[in-house]
This record gives sequence, C-alpha cells and structure tokens, in this order.
Amino acid sequence: MPALSPTMTEGTLAKWLKKEGDTVEAGDIIAEIETDKATMEVEAVDEGTLGKILVEEGSANVPVNQVIGLLLEEGEDSVALDKAVQKAASAPNDKQAEKDSSSDQSASAKNTNSTPSSTPQAPGPVAKSSAGNRIFASPLAKRLAAEEGLDISTIQGSGPHGRVVKSDIEQAKKGGVAQKSAAQSPAAAQAAPSATGPGARQLAQMFNIPHRVESVNNMRKTIAKRLTESKQSVPHFYLSISCELDNLLALRKDLNVRAGEDIKISVNDMLIKAAAVALKKVPAANASWDEQEGIVLYERVDISVAVATDGGLITPIIKNAEHKGFAEISHQMKDLAGRARAGKLKPEEYQGGTFSLSNLGMFGIEHFDAIINPPQGCILAVGAGKAQPVVKDNALAIATVMKATLSVDHRVVDGAVGAEYLAAFKALVEDPLSILL
Repeated sequence: MPALSPTMTEGTLAKWLKKEGDTVEAGDIIAEIETDKATMEVEAVDEGTLGKILVEEGSANVPVNQVIGLLLEEGEDSVALDKAVQKAASAPNDKQAEKDSSSDQSASAKNTNSTPSSTPQAPGPVAKSSAGNRIFASPLAKRLAAEEGLDISTIQGSGPHGRVVKSDIEQAKKGGVAQKSAAQSPAAAQAAPSATGPGARQLAQMFNIPHRVESVNNMRKTIAKRLTESKQSVPHFYLSISCELDNLLALRKDLNVRAGEDIKISVNDMLIKAAAVALKKVPAANASWDEQEGIVLYERVDISVAVATDGGLITPIIKNAEHKGFAEISHQMKDLAGRARAGKLKPEEYQGGTFSLSNLGMFGIEHFDAIINPPQGCILAVGAGKAQPVVKDNALAIATVMKATLSVDHRVVDGAVGAEYLAAFKALVEDPLSILL
C-alpha cells in the first residue's frame, strides 16, 4: 500500500486494474486507491507478472506499506510465489508475537522490580497470547461481519491461508452462522450504552425503527475527525455583513456576452477573486495559528473552495487567486470541481490553502456559519442574493442583497481585523470594477 499523501496512514483498495497472471510493465496503472480525499491511480514501478493479489478490492483501512500483491520477476515461478505468500501471511503474526513477547517481558520485569524477593507470590493465571487467537480476515470482512452481528470466528475463510474475505461473509449471511452475543464478544460489550446514552443504531434496534447502516468512506471519516477537532479546539467567532450584488451581476452579464460561448463566468468565480483581493488589502486575515511558532502570515493567497461530492466535502485550491482573472479562475474551478467529484484530484490540489470560501447560495441558503478548515484561520460563508428593500439616499429602493459571514479563529484574527476584511470584501463586491485594478 503506497503513501499517496504526506498525511496518509491507511487507504481503501478500491479496485484492481490487473488480474492475477497479467503481465505488468513499469508505469502501468495496476490499482485505484481511495485516500481520505480522492481516489488515485497507482503505477507499477517494476515489470513482471502479477502473481498473487493479497488484498482484495474493496478492502478498507489497509495500512501504508502493507503488502497488497506480489509481482513475479522474469525467471521466478510458483515456488517463489508460495514462499512470498507465506512470508507475507506470517509477517502480521511475527509482529504481533514480538509485541506480545515484549509486553510479557515488560510486565514480568515490572512485577520483579515491584515485589520484594523475600515475599513469595502465588502463581497467577497464564495469559494467553493474543497471537494465538488472531482471526485472519480482511478489514472489509471484519466490518461487514460486525455490521451483520456475525461471529467471524465461526466462518471458514476461502482466502490465502484461510483468510476470511468479503465473499465468505456474504455466503455466511445466506447460509446462516452463529450470531455473536454480548456475553461472548468483548466488542459487543464495548458497544453497550455509554454514560451518555445508547448510540443511534442501538436506539433504532431498541425501538424497532426500520433503518440501514451506511458504510463510511475515508473522506467522510476525515471530515468527521477534522471538523470535530476544529469545533472543539479552535475558538470560533463570527462576523456578518450584507453586500449589494447588482453591479457585480451586471458586470458578470456584460463579461459573459463579450466572452462568447467558450467562457461562462459564475458569481462564485467573481467572489473568489474578490475574497483574494480583499486578503491582499488586509493581509493580517490571510494567516494561521501554529502551536509552536504562533501566527503564520501567508504572502500568497490560495483560496480553498468548498465543493460538494457524493463522498463528502472537498476543497480544491485556486492558487495565486489574487493575480488571476475571472476567466482563468472560471476555467480552473470547472476543471478542479469536475475532478473533485470524480475523485481524481492530486493531494497538492486540495491541501495547503490559506483561506476558504463556501458558497451555498445556489441552494437558496441565505445565511450560514461555516466551520474553519484547519489549520487555516478563516472561512467565508456566502449565501444567496435576494431582492429586498434598501434605503439609498434617504429613499426606499430594491437591491439584490447577499449576506457574507466570516468564521474566524480568534487566536489568529481579532474582531477588528475580521471587520476590516469584510469591509474590504463588501467594497469590492459592490464596486466590482475595482477588483480588476
């Protein structure tokens, strides 16, 4: 399992593109790996024949550097393959046994040091090595068994060296195997209602509410983890301002007429540019908090733009956004959003932005507060433009008004700086020609 990003520790083997027995050339795409944010293609670095697939497609939580397949070099035969399979299969056991041995020695040393030699100790029960109880099963098979409440130890595996795989779980569901009871399963005991109450699935079962459990991909797990950490550890505060959009909408219409059919500039493209230029005017808002160093001020504006996908939210980046025109931003956003929804973004295309923009106006949402995307210091949430009465020159008029809300990390940006940024953003939106100066 390759490390496809600096932060990747595990991944899902989404699909094998080569079968056992297929010839592989260096540079061939052999598999698709799902990381926390994208599905990426893996190239072979050597040539040979794909002798054995050790991790079936669909397996989740596969650790980086775990052997997922074996490649036979020229001149190698099934004998070499069998040895390699045995070595790969025994590696987890060897590591676990070594860990257990180390733990036992440590515990023994601790007891020896803490107990006076003159005091005889009654012999205690011999701890059974967990290596001897190891159940060989793919991560996907374990998860499916847990979801169905099946006792995986009673299922005969058909994988390498008796490993339980997905097809074995599906067969067990059809044929029926022992259900794991709370008394015989430590995992089930841990799943008992906590002090804060039962979980959602337990409640549904207790009250016979029809339900289904949807498996969570790596992207959704990462979103859940990072945003929970953000909301718990980042001191958020919020500032809102109303912007009149009529001049911006008129300029957009004029630019699209001039550009012809090849370019279609959106309101979002123009807001990205306005957000970036406002950061150049108020650089103190283009910053992050570093626990060791303090405040990090960025000298470049890279706008992370929230894009909704089937798997969750992802934020592709428009780099150097303050120096790009509306047409270039429009072209890049269409490309990045399309590849984001297809899971084809490269890590450098969604990691490392300095400021985020989230726009739910296309869904009719007028106002919302966004959660900061760590380690960034701010995120700007914009809603839909809505025609409403306003007062101009002491007279009542109608204008298209959009509300923008800035979520701020108070460790980095104070209220006055956040207010200064929103004032700069509002001025640019209401006088869009100044964005181009």
